[in-house]
Amino acid sequence: MYLNSRTLLNTQISPVLESPDFLTFYSEFKTFLHFNFKINFEKYYASIMIGQIVFIIILAAAVYLFSKNAGKIRRNILLGRDADRSDNPAERWKVMAKVALGQSKMVKRPFAAVMHFFIYVGFVIINIEVLEIMIDGIFGSHRIFSRPLGSLYGLLIGGFEVLAVLVLVACVTFLVRRNIGHLKRFSGVEMTSWPKSDANYILIIEILLMTAFLTMNAADHKLQLLNFGHYIKAGTFPVSTLLSPLLPDSSSSLEMIERSCWWFHIIGILAFLNYLPYSKHFHILLAFPNTYYSNLNPKGEFTNMASVTNEVKAMLDPSFVPPQAEVSRFGAKDVTDLTWKNLMEAYTCTECGRCTSVCPANQTGKLLSPRKIMMDTRDRVTEIGNNLDKHGKDFKDDKSLLDNYISREELWACTTCNACVDACPVNINPLEIITEMRRYMVMEESQAPASLNNMFGNVENNGAPWKYSQGDRFNWKENS
Repeated sequence: MYLNSRTLLNTQISPVLESPDFLTFYSEFKTFLHFNFKINFEKYYASIMIGQIVFIIILAAAVYLFSKNAGKIRRNILLGRDADRSDNPAERWKVMAKVALGQSKMVKRPFAAVMHFFIYVGFVIINIEVLEIMIDGIFGSHRIFSRPLGSLYGLLIGGFEVLAVLVLVACVTFLVRRNIGHLKRFSGVEMTSWPKSDANYILIIEILLMTAFLTMNAADHKLQLLNFGHYIKAGTFPVSTLLSPLLPDSSSSLEMIERSCWWFHIIGILAFLNYLPYSKHFHILLAFPNTYYSNLNPKGEFTNMASVTNEVKAMLDPSFVPPQAEVSRFGAKDVTDLTWKNLMEAYTCTECGRCTSVCPANQTGKLLSPRKIMMDTRDRVTEIGNNLDKHGKDFKDDKSLLDNYISREELWACTTCNACVDACPVNINPLEIITEMRRYMVMEESQAPASLNNMFGNVENNGAPWKYSQGDRFNWKENS
């Protein structure tokens, strides 16, 4: 049999293999295979390289724009007067951990607290997944954390999906409460079209991002089951697998869906990052420093102006020589007369309306709204910052926070009860701004309601708020 096969090879097959026509065909076929393999190889890696380049450009542009806009906000905050909040760092860390990290002041409204907790925790933890997406985008990898993390990776992805669902539930709930439930504290003269739209935009963006995340995972999971391309088997998908039946079975369609959702998710996050400086949602970044620099003094304790204190000391003690310090203004007329902490609080305000909802003046129909005080302060300092960018530091627009933004009637309606300060979830203090502007009206303009002017005169003449002289102060005892 061996001889017959060898004879067949020599006599019939060998001449065919050695013929010029076959050798030409074989040479052309090898060239064809090599050429096409090379083209496909180059196309595959070229597509990855192009994706990496595009992603890096988008990422760099997003980081640059955010840094630029965040830098403007920092510049605007530093337009305020200096204030020393560096004392007692241990207590400040404790306050920040309790109020900002622990959300301790949110629990006064339990339902809103639970929903906000879902969004808060989801936002913080899902950013771990965003880190992986960014690394994959830069290096052209896919689920790069899956191998080093091993079984823990599946637990993380499963946890991310559960959190994504909780974020979806919370955002839909908040949308319904705002637009169908019409909660009273979400309305007011200061809640114009933009503040209302801003809140809706934030919730809708978060819903879209979480939907894209779950759809991306569902397509990825189906591609893993098909052993398609670079989609390695990694992760646990307790939620997105429920979406799998809604997706097509074609591998090419699944890949297109997965890639589209991947790009939408990451570009959406980068776009949202650059939306923050224009939105009330900037509080997610400023809440931590704002609570750290909280006023640790007892509520209701007012500050004394150093210049006035030194003058009183000089009157009481002729040997006391007050330090030479330039006093530009008593109290505050514009935002530049406030402290940098007051301006930080204005940018930290999330317009939740808790302060206004507990304000006794607002409840009785007066014009005062602590939320409006903070929003007006933010609008004014932003306007000054924009003027600096357009016209330079010497430009004056002849406007001020007092009168142009906040009316005197609003300021005098305040009872200084500190209810707004106590209600704020991130320790914002509208009362400081109100009292500083009142101080300006009294000390610079000598303008105050008649009742206060009578009280000032009585204190000056009688040493007490009442109209009786000091010698007649105990007459009530003798008459009784």
